[in-house]
Amino acid sequence: MKRNELITGILYLLAGGLFLLAHILTDTPLDSLLIGFAGGAIGGGLAMLFRYFYWSAPKNQKRYEEKLAREQIELHDELKIQLRDKSGRYAYLLGLAVLAVSIVIFSILGSLKLVESHTIILYLAWYLLFQLGAGIVIFRLLMKRY
Repeated sequence: MKRNELITGILYLLAGGLFLLAHILTDTPLDSLLIGFAGGAIGGGLAMLFRYFYWSAPKNQKRYEEKLAREQIELHDELKIQLRDKSGRYAYLLGLAVLAVSIVIFSILGSLKLVESHTIILYLAWYLLFQLGAGIVIFRLLMKRY
């Protein structure tokens, strides 16, 4: 296994420890957020370290090489590449539709004075424009490359 994964796991653990320490030493409205980040980083770091030591053990190295070979075949399978591209496109279009509907819903809720929605509507509108622009720019960059 790559040494980079060991280092990443250790960094995640350290970041989780820092978030936990910040939670313990401070009393802010962000305490729940800090403890959530701490738990996520520590859990992710422990999982990475476990995987690293499990697959680095001499008895598992042959199985790990076979696993990597299977993953490389799966990664470069043309059908799966096309399906990943198509699913990404569908997810992108679904995201655009959800954003557009969200803008309308928050506008209605804001008009009915049920939600203070001006900031949410502006954010969603700018995010919609960003997503549209990013999709167009990425498509053009890919077209130039191929």
